[in-house]
Amino acid sequence: MFTDMKEALEAEAFELSPLGSDQSTAASVVVAHHARDKDDLADLLGALGLPCAEDDLVRLLPHLPTTDAPTTGDLMSAEAFTAVVASMLNNGDTPEHVRSTLGLSESELTEAVQLAGLPAADGGATTPEEAVPALNDPAGTDGIEPLLAWAENHSAASIRNRAARVRSDLTELTERRATDAAQQDAEERVAKAKAELEAAQAKLREVKTGGRTATSPSPTPAPASTGRRSKEELATI
Repeated sequence: MFTDMKEALEAEAFELSPLGSDQSTAASVVVAHHARDKDDLADLLGALGLPCAEDDLVRLLPHLPTTDAPTTGDLMSAEAFTAVVASMLNNGDTPEHVRSTLGLSESELTEAVQLAGLPAADGGATTPEEAVPALNDPAGTDGIEPLLAWAENHSAASIRNRAARVRSDLTELTERRATDAAQQDAEERVAKAKAELEAAQAKLREVKTGGRTATSPSPTPAPASTGRRSKEELATI
C-alpha cells in the first residue's frame, strides 16, 4: 500500500499500454500449453483478458498438451475409430504403440481390432499379405480417404503430421505400383517379341536349307546297257 497520497495519485496517473498483437499471441500460446482442453483454454483466456473468440481458440488448439485425449469437440464415430486402429496396424505400428497413441485400454483395442476384421493383436508385427487390404478391395480404400480427412483436420498437430506422412506414402506407393506395372508389361511384350523373332529366324533357316537341297542338280544317270555294240565299237575291233 502507498503510505503517501501523492505517490498513490502519481501511480494512478500512469497509462498502461495494451499488449501488442505479438505479445498477446505469445501469451495465448503459453496459456494453451497449460490448459486441459478447449473449454479450460477459453476460461483461462477470458480470465486473463486475452482474445478467446472461436477463431482464436481454433488457432490455439494445436498448442494444447497432447498427452491427454481432448475432452471436447466431436467424438470420433465407431467406424472412424476402428479405421484409425486398422490403418495404424496396417502401417506397421505395434498394438502397444496404437494403444498408447490413442489412449486405449487393452479391451478397447481388442474390440476395435475385432470390428476391423483384423487378426488378434498379439504384439507381433503383421505381415503385409495378411494385414494390408488389397488396393482394389472397396473395404480397403473407402475408409482411407475419410480417415485422412479426419486426421488432417484434427486439433492435435501430431495427428495432422501423421496424416500428411500417410498421404505422401500412399501417393508414392501408387506411383511406384503404376511404374512397376508398366515395366512388367513392357518386359512381357519384349519377351514375346524375342520369342516370335527366334521362331521366325528358325523358320527362315529351315526354308533356306530346304531350298538349296531342292535346287541342287541331280547326277545324270548312266545309259542303260542294251547288250549291242555300236558301229564305232565294231569298227575298232
